[in-house]
Amino acid sequence: MVAIVLGMMLLSLAIWLVLLVFWGQFWRVDQRLETGREVLDATVNLPSVCVVMPARNEVDVIPLSLRSLLLQDYPGTVNIVLVDDQSSDGTASCAEGVAYALDQSQKLHIVRTQSLPAGWTGKLWAMEQGVQAAAKFTPDYILFTDADIEHHVKNISQLVTKAVGEDLDLASIMVRLRCQSFWEKLLIPAFVFFFQKLYPFRWVNNPKKSTAAAAGGCILIRTEALQRIGGLQVIHQALIDDCSLAHAVKSSQGKIWLGLSTLTYSLRPYDSLETIWNMVARTAYTQLNYSPWLLLGSVLGMTLVYLLPPLGIIVGLVMGNGAIALIGFFTWLLMSGAYFPMVRFYKCSPGFAFTLPVIGLLYTLMTVDSAIRHWQGRGGAWKGRVYA
Repeated sequence: MVAIVLGMMLLSLAIWLVLLVFWGQFWRVDQRLETGREVLDATVNLPSVCVVMPARNEVDVIPLSLRSLLLQDYPGTVNIVLVDDQSSDGTASCAEGVAYALDQSQKLHIVRTQSLPAGWTGKLWAMEQGVQAAAKFTPDYILFTDADIEHHVKNISQLVTKAVGEDLDLASIMVRLRCQSFWEKLLIPAFVFFFQKLYPFRWVNNPKKSTAAAAGGCILIRTEALQRIGGLQVIHQALIDDCSLAHAVKSSQGKIWLGLSTLTYSLRPYDSLETIWNMVARTAYTQLNYSPWLLLGSVLGMTLVYLLPPLGIIVGLVMGNGAIALIGFFTWLLMSGAYFPMVRFYKCSPGFAFTLPVIGLLYTLMTVDSAIRHWQGRGGAWKGRVYA
């Protein structure tokens, strides 16, 4: 029995050593959209940008998010297509009022979605109609953004500078998620940490690696690249649309980049465990390709990687085996050290770095619940829609 427990503890330790040394340095937070880069020369013919923003019942956040786009300091041409996805709360009227108040009505173009066709997810169908509406402006780049994102005044300038300067087909940022309530401080930095572990940003940004990912809140894509992959039609059924789009672009020999942002924010609040739980459970099983075997492997893996170290400390102390307890303690320190840069990035108390075992348990339960929802036909529920 002692040998089995000791072997499992050594395996957990070995996994963390491999992750820290060989897994794309996922724990670092150095892949960021530079804030100090010189903006493109305004005297030359700058690329034109069309923003496509799908919005479904977003009246609470549209005043801030749309205002941030209308007041961008990008010296090139910017048009904004807001796709009103059958909102019932006056989202479109609110948007018109914001543009009128800022004397920017000429930049805003509102499109109301048609009925959702079979096989499309609601957001992607709204994005597709936005792309169709944007075609009349013949933009060089399209910026896909969620309606709950408050963009820094230089965000478009910095994204275009990044894309043009490095000849990127797609540039995306993981915007700074809201982190104010207790549950946000406990779980939101970990959400980004797990995302980086699944898709190490350095690998995403390496053309020689097949790893591809993007963050759907803010994606700048070259129009030519979008056309080259066959448009959004190729991913029309995807629930994880951002990563699917990035994969399609990179698979077509496109060059992509993904990084963090400190200045562009998500306005979406996650004040309770329930709201974060629903966010994760909506697509977690999709990430596992709806496979029961991958689900089982995920549960066992999360247990081995995140739960076993603190359990090993307890078991080691109870059994009077110092080696088991010491290995558990050292492994816990390693995982906490890996998590600390993200905790600091989100300006949370350093003590949160030691909470990964609890966080891992909660995210494991969310993933299991995601599978249960799928089996019950409730998977992918979002804003009143449920996808098979």
